Amino acid sequence: EVVLGDQSHHPAKYIGADQRNDVALIKIDPKGKHLSALPLGDSGAIQVGQKVLAIGNPFGFQSTLTTGVVSALGRTVQTSQTTFIDEAIQTDAAINRGNSGGPLINSHGEVIGINSAIYTPTGTTAGIGFAIPINTAKNIANDLMTDGRVHRAFLGVQTLPVGGWLAEALDLPVQEGLLIEAVTRGGPAAAAGLHGGDRQALAGMRRIAIGGDVIVAIDDQKIASPFDMNVILNRKRPGDTVKVSIYRGGKKMDIPVKLGERTGN
Repeated sequence: EVVLGDQSHHPAKYIGADQRNDVALIKIDPKGKHLSALPLGDSGAIQVGQKVLAIGNPFGFQSTLTTGVVSALGRTVQTSQTTFIDEAIQTDAAINRGNSGGPLINSHGEVIGINSAIYTPTGTTAGIGFAIPINTAKNIANDLMTDGRVHRAFLGVQTLPVGGWLAEALDLPVQEGLLIEAVTRGGPAAAAGLHGGDRQALAGMRRIAIGGDVIVAIDDQKIASPFDMNVILNRKRPGDTVKVSIYRGGKKMDIPVKLGERTGN
């Protein structure tokens, strides 16, 4: 159910969501009632230092407005094990629990972000809040309205981070990267010729597949963890071709891979 500013209640239909970006789309039927919607701006045009306003319901206090400035741009903020805000808008406008999902607005009254997370040692605002860029939300909404699902790029590898002692134990030529344990049969990585492991080894209490390629970069951006790879893939679309830099044995290679589409969400 959606409650509007005039306190009218409307049943909402769930259209879909992109869980990785923490964005969902819902639809209401105002039954002939005229609704005034905030215009959506361009989050790619905002600058550090410009004034912004955040609206939400912090601690249940409805329609609370706070002001501040854009403190930083372009950060990647991990919000859970599986979700993150890519190209986050950082602001010092007071954002507390209950602000999540509310708009971040520029001085022209345009929505430039969706308030999503705060950095807080105490549980209340510490002057560091983060918003999902509205351009990201618009792309997700367009996918959901057009096709009913979000188009997410897919590489098709099962990997293991190999920093520190594991790299030494496996006698790898690099100190960090992602060891490919397996490639998805018929997937983009397999089609491009990337190799998964061909034998088993015991690492602590876990049995792993070794002997596969080690991914160290995608499009010249360093890869040291699955999170690094997820962030890069989040910025790509199915059908895009990326350059995957790997080590195979002691030899470094650059392999072009045409990304597929991940099914499910």
